[in-house]
Amino acid sequence: MADAHHRLELVWADGGYTGSLVEHCLATLALVLAIVKRSDDTRGFVVLPKRWIVGRLFAHLMRSRRLVRDFERRTTSAEAMIYWSMTMIMTRRLTRSHPARA
Repeated sequence: MADAHHRLELVWADGGYTGSLVEHCLATLALVLAIVKRSDDTRGFVVLPKRWIVGRLFAHLMRSRRLVRDFERRTTSAEAMIYWSMTMIMTRRLTRSHPARA
């Protein structure tokens, strides 16, 4: 993992991943696993730090019709569809006109 993703140092995870996984990631993969927990005294919907990033990513991916349902039989074709969807998002952002800065 370190060879393929040499810049990866920190991974955020849901509160369900607490326990020995944190120590395992640090010892085996040399990754810091930061657990984002919800406070016990809050009620209702609360935006948690860093969790909105994953929700936004899924929202962007679901804009592609092919990714709305799990039609793919192989993980390689599903991965290709995700790359295609993210490429569409990135090219739209690059081609946006930006106002001139003073």
